[in-house]
Amino acid sequence: MPSFQHLIDGRMVDAADGGWRDVHEPATGQVYARCADGNAADVERAVAAAAAAAPDWGRRPAGERAALLRRMADLVEQRLDAFAAAESRDSGKPVALARNVDIPRAVANLRFFAAAIETWDGASHAMPGQAINVTLRQPLGVAACISPWNLPLYLFTWKIAPALACGNAVVAKPSEITPCTATMLAEVALEAGLPAGVFNVVHGEGPAVGAPLVAHPQVKAVSFTGSTRTGAAIAAATAAQFKKVSLEMGGKNPAIVFADADLSDANLDTIVRSGFANQGEICLCGSRLLVQRSIYEDFRERYLTRVKALRVGDPEAAESDLGALVSKPHFDKVVACIERARSEGGTVLCGGQAVQLEGRCAEGWFVAPTVIESLPADCATNQEEIFGPVVTLMPFEDEADALALANGTGYGLAASLWTRDIDRAQRMASALEFGIVWINCWMLRDLRTPFGGVKQSGVGREGGVEALRFFTEAKNVCIAVHPAA
Repeated sequence: MPSFQHLIDGRMVDAADGGWRDVHEPATGQVYARCADGNAADVERAVAAAAAAAPDWGRRPAGERAALLRRMADLVEQRLDAFAAAESRDSGKPVALARNVDIPRAVANLRFFAAAIETWDGASHAMPGQAINVTLRQPLGVAACISPWNLPLYLFTWKIAPALACGNAVVAKPSEITPCTATMLAEVALEAGLPAGVFNVVHGEGPAVGAPLVAHPQVKAVSFTGSTRTGAAIAAATAAQFKKVSLEMGGKNPAIVFADADLSDANLDTIVRSGFANQGEICLCGSRLLVQRSIYEDFRERYLTRVKALRVGDPEAAESDLGALVSKPHFDKVVACIERARSEGGTVLCGGQAVQLEGRCAEGWFVAPTVIESLPADCATNQEEIFGPVVTLMPFEDEADALALANGTGYGLAASLWTRDIDRAQRMASALEFGIVWINCWMLRDLRTPFGGVKQSGVGREGGVEALRFFTEAKNVCIAVHPAA
């Protein structure tokens, strides 16, 4: 049985108290590995190692740090199939998705921030005849990076790459539910030659590892992706120490389809994918599908035909569109949410139940892609994040109605908008209370752009120079200029 250890101070090590926790394969429901079950003692060791390594790492030339990130990217890319298979087994997602999206994006994250730190311009401001001001961007020291279970390596690298590129030492906590590829990346970091203590990985649950990590006085910044509830706890725990905090949290995202939208087969496929990719376990998924009433019935029929054609199956099978949900508790939550939608008066148009597969996946955690209509906008199903293969359909009358429905939740991460009217698109994009708005597309990502949400979806931005700014501290140096004698 595989064992996933911590990486602390350049060595793969067991938990300080020798504890282990089971790791399940979602497709089978069976234990397939064990993971070091960390606690505050492991956090203390990791932070001490990071604090000791940070000064030298921060003084190294940006090009040297970038070269090591590129070496890590190359090693992951060389083992793409192994990483994809591990990611699929650990999270339940189809292996084809991991191979085509998750692992290549992790490689891209490492390479992007390696290039970004080498080309990041400094700033200077002249005061003619008096002085010149130079703005330095200095590393913070020790950064904590906490990543979720839905896109394990994809989002793990999204955080650690800019932190390391900027010259910080990192203590990273991956989700205890999906620890495999973070451990594999730790081994890659050792092979690539990262100095001891610069990159540390501590496994374990939030209360045992995450809480002491974010509260540690030597941790100067916390980058977190996960639930709004945990994000609020982190904000409260770090406030008194005035740490830098970036929180990317939940979403209840709308996909808004106007009557004039180009509903080609390709675009309709994208709208379907926006609701059900990765079993709906993406914070950017459009779980509320708003359709203009004049096309509602025709759209619904075409949409349902495609959703019903989605194949739920063994993640190892090439033909599977959806795999298993990540854990038994999450599976139970999603099934309960579907039942709650029925009790709220919703009509289940397709799906609505667990899927029982045969063979090795007979005890796996599978749920059919589910579409529900006839629910009020203010019901729990339309207000709370489900994070599974569940989409609600709602008609709207006009632009104002669509805007009210779209903005009518406590979340504000992402919205997608489908229309041929560019003036409407611009009006709506300006008025939508979301950090990201896609027009006639979904999930098109440029790593140079800011990423994050508003309201209960987040605080701060990641990506591009926003990430570099977050993981550095600005210092202004004013140099007097004396006139020639």
